[in-house]
Amino acid sequence: AMAAERGLLPALLLVLLAGGGQQPGAADYCSWRGSGLSWEPRSRAVEQVHLRCTEGSLEWMYPARALRVVLEPILPSAQHTTVCIKPASDFQGASIYVERAGQLHLVVSEAGGARPHHVSCFSAHTPQRVALFLQASPQRDISRRTASFQYELLSNQSAAAMCRPCDNVELLMAICSSDFVVKGSIRNVSHDSENHMSQVDVNVQKVYRQKNRIFQQDEASGEWRGPIRTLLQCKVKKGAGDFLFTGNEHFGEAWLGCAPRFKDFSFIYHAARERRANPCEFQLN
Repeated sequence: AMAAERGLLPALLLVLLAGGGQQPGAADYCSWRGSGLSWEPRSRAVEQVHLRCTEGSLEWMYPARALRVVLEPILPSAQHTTVCIKPASDFQGASIYVERAGQLHLVVSEAGGARPHHVSCFSAHTPQRVALFLQASPQRDISRRTASFQYELLSNQSAAAMCRPCDNVELLMAICSSDFVVKGSIRNVSHDSENHMSQVDVNVQKVYRQKNRIFQQDEASGEWRGPIRTLLQCKVKKGAGDFLFTGNEHFGEAWLGCAPRFKDFSFIYHAARERRANPCEFQLN
């Protein structure tokens, strides 16, 4: 977030960062649903929510004052360093901040309007524990507003895996276990530095597998297309030729996994099949 945002922090959140106005957490959940209407009208206490899973959701109806959400999954050996948030298409009534080194950085602003289906990712300075603050927007009436989002924590291993070429063993496993496997070429690559995301738009020649209908046929042109997301840190570039795109779904979107050139994949697969080292059968033709 920008320095201007840090200079205009709501007083209530500054009190919270200083350690005031805290209450014990209500419970531990993967997901949480609550309402600002249930709080004491004159209380300045900030509700605490602890979410103990690597993915889930939060729905805050009638936002009032502030909500502190701590993401700390119960996985002692895992190091989670990247957090991704997808606000609901009707997100309103609050802004989301993340705490870093005692300062709050804006992640989702109601003033700017949360864009539907828009994922924001950011690095967590403290592995396994990320504190988010939801600050309710001032409002004159009590009309229904809901600040809701999905979250997912990526381990440093999975984040790093997105950004490096797969070896042959990983590639052969990817075609067996990925949520999607498609052959195609890169139509365009776009980068979103604000949300630390990149998008690869793919012209699809063949869909071998997809979990949901992310890759669809364009009615006008008859071409099959689909977007694939990845982290900005991967520095993905547009390349010529055909690729085999594999990966998994996060928030109902395709996220890039192994993506070798198709001719390289074909050679690797046939060589593995000849020595019976392929973990699953894959119909190339």
